Amino acid sequence: MNTAPAPVGSLQQGGCQLPKMGDTWSQLPWPGPPHPAVLLVSLLLAAGAMRSDAGASCPVLCTCRNQVVDCSSQRLFSVPPDLPMDTRNLSLAHNRITAVPPGYLTCYMELRVLDLRNNSLVELPPGLFLHTKRLAHLDLSYNNLSHVPADMFQEAHGLVHIDLSHNPWLRRVHPQAFQGLVQLRDLDLSYGGLAFLSLEALEGLPGLVTLQIGGNPWVCGCTMEPLLKWLRNRIQRCTADSQLAECRGPPEVEGAPLFSLTEESFKACHLTLTLDDYLFIAFVGFVVSIASVVTNFLLGITANCCHRWSKASEEEEI
Repeated sequence: MNTAPAPVGSLQQGGCQLPKMGDTWSQLPWPGPPHPAVLLVSLLLAAGAMRSDAGASCPVLCTCRNQVVDCSSQRLFSVPPDLPMDTRNLSLAHNRITAVPPGYLTCYMELRVLDLRNNSLVELPPGLFLHTKRLAHLDLSYNNLSHVPADMFQEAHGLVHIDLSHNPWLRRVHPQAFQGLVQLRDLDLSYGGLAFLSLEALEGLPGLVTLQIGGNPWVCGCTMEPLLKWLRNRIQRCTADSQLAECRGPPEVEGAPLFSLTEESFKACHLTLTLDDYLFIAFVGFVVSIASVVTNFLLGITANCCHRWSKASEEEEI
């Protein structure tokens, strides 16, 4: 059974391969030698179709020039379809986009810059960046992202700059969220809702130079000590926003700059009890228990004596 060829210019969800013109002609019955004029028109139409497919027309409300597609500030509620295949810089900033469909970037393997700031994104579909291996700059700031899952940047190993700032509902970053991003130099996590960040999320980033984490409600408990120790030893230039990074808790360090905490600040986290300590606590508990029993016994005797004395006094008066 023969399968009809896909229409020229259409994008398939599973890939970006287009039907070959030779395959299309081979499925047609041979009508005999064509008229020269008909042949010329056919060749012109075929060439136009191929050019249209190699570089799709610019989407409505967008401007396209020199592989830059600018769809910013157009009040878009969804991403524009059918971008030029050779797009390198895509700006969808300052719109009202709430979601990006799965596989949206599959065909744009030349993409270097993606700007999605100032939208209403809550999450991104898994595997969105599987085919954008040349993507270097990603801006997701000023959205409503609530978490960064483990597969968010899967296969996007060319990323150099990621901006996740000003996502007020961002409360969790998976320990493996940035796994494999060995070229990442700039990471902005400022002005979110982060109270904790795992050391595992950052220690796999050997090229990290700048880290912005100010403006988050950090809880500077014992669980934050490994991260702060690593930051002091490994990232010397991440203190650009050190004055903005403050502790919101616990109460004893509330308002303290995050980077002002030293090993002495976490000294209580390393206090451990020895066997002698446990024996002493057990002994004190035993003594307190005995003292409590003796005290109750003496109080009972005293109360009984008072009662008898009072009764004897009443009988003498009678």
